[in-house]
Amino acid sequence: MRAPQMQEQKSTVLETRQLRRGSKRYTLEDLDNQGRAMAPSPHHPIDSLSAFRKVPRTGVIYVSEEARKRGFHFDAEGWCNLGQGQPETGPLEGAPPRVTSIPVSQMDLDYAPVPGIPELREAVADLYNRQFRRGRGSLYTAENVAICGGGRVAIMRACAAIGSVHLGHFLPDYTAYEEALDVFGRFQPIPLFLDPASGYQYSIEELRRAILGLGLSAILMSNPCNPTGRLIHGDDLAAWVETSRELSTALLIDEFYSHYVWADARDIVSAAEYVDDVNRDPIVIFDGLTKNWRYPGFRVSWIVGPKSVIEAASSAGSFLDGGGAAPLQRLAIDIIDQDATRREARAIRPVFERKRKKLIEGLKSIGVKFSLEPEGTFYGWGDLSELPPSLRDSDAFFRAALDRKVICVPGHFFDVNPGKKRSARPSQFRNHVRFSFGPSEAVIDDALARLREMVLEAR
Repeated sequence: MRAPQMQEQKSTVLETRQLRRGSKRYTLEDLDNQGRAMAPSPHHPIDSLSAFRKVPRTGVIYVSEEARKRGFHFDAEGWCNLGQGQPETGPLEGAPPRVTSIPVSQMDLDYAPVPGIPELREAVADLYNRQFRRGRGSLYTAENVAICGGGRVAIMRACAAIGSVHLGHFLPDYTAYEEALDVFGRFQPIPLFLDPASGYQYSIEELRRAILGLGLSAILMSNPCNPTGRLIHGDDLAAWVETSRELSTALLIDEFYSHYVWADARDIVSAAEYVDDVNRDPIVIFDGLTKNWRYPGFRVSWIVGPKSVIEAASSAGSFLDGGGAAPLQRLAIDIIDQDATRREARAIRPVFERKRKKLIEGLKSIGVKFSLEPEGTFYGWGDLSELPPSLRDSDAFFRAALDRKVICVPGHFFDVNPGKKRSARPSQFRNHVRFSFGPSEAVIDDALARLREMVLEAR
């Protein structure tokens, strides 16, 4: 009698035990005799899509979706979109005429080469050489350039080419870096904090300590910085490049806002100016038509760097994205002509400087503080800590602004946290908001009037 009793007890235990298959959880009732999952029952439903994770939205996508729930769309009247990550795209005085039609040749119906069409690669190399490499012995060639289908694609290609190293990234910085630094899982992202009390500066001494103390082999950064507007330029930028070269630490520099510079007399700032040897210095630059030429819809970007890096990034492109659209690449050749580029950059400056002043002064007048007034980009990184208590949290401010059809981006989205591996404490940027002065002056005026009314009612 003992044997049947033991068998019955064992069966009872097994029937109540939960088993795992991959990421799913089953009881024995869900498994057939061979241990395979059976059809779910009403008592034991099985999630057929459990293989997929929930992918977080970037800041701009999140705020746009929340606004959409309230009736916003990009042609909607009555909305003031200070959350947008794009500049106004219409004509500017002194700028080249805007391109509004795209010719397509027979050859453009075929796949474009994954590294980009040769003519555009050569045009990008020539642009950098003419702007930043005059009189230098080491010049960029087409082999130093990879053409991609937008800024995120360029950054993802480069991340896919990085080995098993420690890679530094700054806090705060561009929201899309969070997923880019997590999705491959090969390298270890290391956060580097930028202190608002110091105006988000990061000295060469701090850079050297971080590289040596944390064993950084690469650093990903935006310059000018999205969202703070901090610009590294002149002798400081030269020192960053020299430190990168000396310590063999790659700088992956997102220069998508390098034509929007307010703290330097030059129209354009780039680390390419301080590279000694284009094939040995570990400087990798990202740029494209999106911001600096004001064609975000064209999705044409590029990577500029040592030939070996471009080869690796292009190989990554063969399985990540397959290459960009040929007609748009061919169109870009004339858009980035040196004379056209110079005219565009010079036209941007007075218009966006005027909008910068309008936005920053308007926000300061209602109590928003700035640890750093933007030295570059078309964003203001506002501190809400002196507003009425109900508006000091960036999510609360964002939702109150949505009620008045004004869109902005809460600061915690820029607290880059790949894989959400850092502490779950509230973000250190929960009292900050990014405001864009990319839209027209009329939109900025309207938005400021609505925000002023919102703050006054909250006092």
